Amino acid sequence: MDPLHAPGAGAPANAAETLLAAVRTLVAEVHPRQPPARVELGSALDRDLGLDSLARAELLLRLEAAFGVALPERVLAEAETPRDLLLAVERATPAEGLPTAPPSPATSTPAAFLPATAAVAAPASAPEGAATLPAVLAWHVERHPERRHILFLDGKDSTTLTYGELLARARRIAGALVHRGLEPGQTAALMLPSGLDYFVSFLGIQLAGGVPVPLYPPARKSQVEDHLRRQAGILRNAQVRVLVAAPEVRTLARLLVPLVPELREVTTPAELETGVATDGAPAPRGDTADVAFLQYTSGSTGDPKGVVLSHANLLANLRSVGKNVRFASDDVVVSWLPLYHDMGLIGAWMGSLYFGLPLVLMSPLGFLARPVAWLQALSAHCGTISAAPNFAYALCVKKVSDEDLAGLDLSSWRIAMNGAEPVSPDTVEAFIARFARCGFRRGSMMPVYGLAENSLALAFTPPGRGPRIDSVRRGPLQRDGRALPAADDPHPLRFVSAGHAIPDHEVRVVDERGRELPERHQGQLQFRGPSATSGYFRNPEASARLLPPGSNGWLESGDVAYVADGELYLTGRSKDMIIRAGRNLHPQELEEAVGTLAGVRKGCVAVFATGAEGEGTERLVVMAEARPADAEAAAELRQRIAELAVDLTGSAADEVALVPPGTVPKTSSGKIRRAAARQLFERGRLAEGSAALWWQLVRLSAAGALPRVRRLSRGAATLVWGVWAWLLFALLAPPAWLAVVLLPGRRARRLAARLAARALVRGSGCGFRASGLERLPPAPCVVVCNHQSYVDGFLLTALLPPRFAYVVKSELAGNLFARLPLASLGARFVERFDAAKGAEDARKAAAAAGGGDSLVVFAEGTFRRAPGLLPFRMGAFTAAASAGLPVVPMVLRGSRSVLRAGQWMPRRGVVTATLGAPIAPGGTGWSDALALRDAARAWMLAHVAEPDVGG
Repeated sequence: MDPLHAPGAGAPANAAETLLAAVRTLVAEVHPRQPPARVELGSALDRDLGLDSLARAELLLRLEAAFGVALPERVLAEAETPRDLLLAVERATPAEGLPTAPPSPATSTPAAFLPATAAVAAPASAPEGAATLPAVLAWHVERHPERRHILFLDGKDSTTLTYGELLARARRIAGALVHRGLEPGQTAALMLPSGLDYFVSFLGIQLAGGVPVPLYPPARKSQVEDHLRRQAGILRNAQVRVLVAAPEVRTLARLLVPLVPELREVTTPAELETGVATDGAPAPRGDTADVAFLQYTSGSTGDPKGVVLSHANLLANLRSVGKNVRFASDDVVVSWLPLYHDMGLIGAWMGSLYFGLPLVLMSPLGFLARPVAWLQALSAHCGTISAAPNFAYALCVKKVSDEDLAGLDLSSWRIAMNGAEPVSPDTVEAFIARFARCGFRRGSMMPVYGLAENSLALAFTPPGRGPRIDSVRRGPLQRDGRALPAADDPHPLRFVSAGHAIPDHEVRVVDERGRELPERHQGQLQFRGPSATSGYFRNPEASARLLPPGSNGWLESGDVAYVADGELYLTGRSKDMIIRAGRNLHPQELEEAVGTLAGVRKGCVAVFATGAEGEGTERLVVMAEARPADAEAAAELRQRIAELAVDLTGSAADEVALVPPGTVPKTSSGKIRRAAARQLFERGRLAEGSAALWWQLVRLSAAGALPRVRRLSRGAATLVWGVWAWLLFALLAPPAWLAVVLLPGRRARRLAARLAARALVRGSGCGFRASGLERLPPAPCVVVCNHQSYVDGFLLTALLPPRFAYVVKSELAGNLFARLPLASLGARFVERFDAAKGAEDARKAAAAAGGGDSLVVFAEGTFRRAPGLLPFRMGAFTAAASAGLPVVPMVLRGSRSVLRAGQWMPRRGVVTATLGAPIAPGGTGWSDALALRDAARAWMLAHVAEPDVGG
């Protein structure tokens, strides 16, 4: 066996550094729109670095030139990592006549195709191999223990915490908890205000092997007793053993011990750190599948729902967010969000911990008291990333004075996430306009969507783009759930895009039967991915609703949404949807409008539906907090609210309940709890009379049956069309197959295939429109197309003239039914997984193209159910460059909705095909192929109306 470190004559002493630099250069060229990959000797060339067979062939050529060696051909097939390549270089013999310096990077890529983040600093170092949150902290302590992790602003005072201090203090907490009997897997609750003690206690519980349970602390001392009683349900459900509370809560919290059988002790962080002489507990090994903590989304109403989140869930979410946001080493996170809420705990703290970013933390009460303090912290500390719910941006617009604006500089704020509650288009626009004079850019506003059941984040808008607002016609959305663009609607509904699913995650919109809906159809939002919870802690009923049997991993979000141009638009909560007289009414819009009326407390309005006993319909109720001066003022306010309801929803409110301040129930994060408000109303605890009219209810009941009839008819029509499409295919396929296989001459076979494909498209009634066919050159060319569905091949066969041959994956050659007609039509089979064979197949395809055939290539090489343009393989572009043929980019839109990956029942829809102008190669080299790929991909991205999910 050759020794590992026996360099050949051409291998320099710094061979590893030179080789890794060459690999990094090539990876950056092949994936220019992705964050720089971590290139190490052990990185997998295909899985980690995304280098296909042609890219690896190019890499070998560069290494031969860089080291002056001749590498054997088997290296292309056998080398799986840079370490394998280094060993091959060290064993190689010198090659005469080869240059000894690595080639300069390609310079033919137009500047417009460079990544948008090219000017951003290098990404922050991150512990990609860490399996748990304590392992993340240990990784940072090992490298920079003295680096400041958190700066906590408490009024005029501030305190800091380094990574080393956080670990040392957390270990002391862990040692005390172990000494007091906390066993691995047992739960310990945290009822602490924002501050450094929170982080120390949270990690201390994890280091002791326990499971933290964040609870929100009482807002005021006068509410401590009532607050603790409401939290008893969560403590019982979580089977909490230890409660770590603030000193002012500790005494009364001990009264909970009789109410929570498993609760053994109530203590404070200070007692844990100083009460026991210990060197700290050793960090448990921990496993990525272990429960990291329980995030309770409800619990004070008798149905506690504690989301079970593992370390794997959390780290997957953080890593996916990092791929989307592209954190830089000079980023600074600023947050006032409460730490008992997932957006503050996971997003602000765990995100900054994982990526090694400094966190400037404020108290939530400090923000509520002085909203400008948030903006001042961003200005003073050059904050670049900060997140908040929509109400916080609205509060800044309303409360920050012109005098305060004078000293603010928000130009460093590049990511302003807006989520955790419905995003108002008016608030977004008002904030951008108000603070533009302070340097705030429109592109910094980033509406996002997430939920605790997916750890935190689920969908983000592209960084730097700014908000996208969709105006839809009110009537069709309310009647039929169709989000049609509001071209002429004087009172449209407006929704803010939440963007696309974060990397490695999926979302879809389905009807009541779980069938995926096409674009601009409203339905139930489902999701799946590595961040998704396994269920609710000790709540099997709620877990079954979240993840129904047979759902194939899809979880119910409880939200209603639609997709337009590949982007997600949230329209409301499914349980809050109100159906009246055939209309689907969204409560958020009416709540926001009523909150603007004089005399009504803004943000303290609940709109919900309640049933009428004995009737199959719902009544619309508006509950608003107000203090009218007298009966006359109350009647006037009710009348104004009733008129507003008619104007906005087209339906009168059956009841307007004016209630005292503090009556409308809210969650800990300030969201309206409509279900709880409905319970208060139905139990008669508001001292409001009923305004129901039985005759009106009977009419509404009859009218409410119409949408159910419409939904059933649409479902039946979809099923009938799908069956007809399959029947037509079954009738056409046998004679078409025989004609293609048996007819003499390739042109006759292609004409037969084209005739059958056109008969299938036209006979099924699927709308198919094409534009740009006149751009096809009469001479040989290479058409590159995106890939959305199994029907794409039939559509292109029906569309393109019979001089085109397909380039298809070699797996199809193993299927006799597919191989015979494809071979008869002149298809070129290309190996996707064997590097050496794939490179050879690509060269043969290039030779065929040069011999007079035109080629059709699905540049992505595969397709998936979620929208998005995948990374392109290089085969089509190297073939075009080497043969000197123009590339014609082409996009298909709509075929994904007709038949998605993983589905077999097609849906009727409209498919469009658009062809671009031919792109001539600038030469025959690798850089020319890269330029062809980048130009074609840029055009396709501009016309496909789907996100870019690969570079």
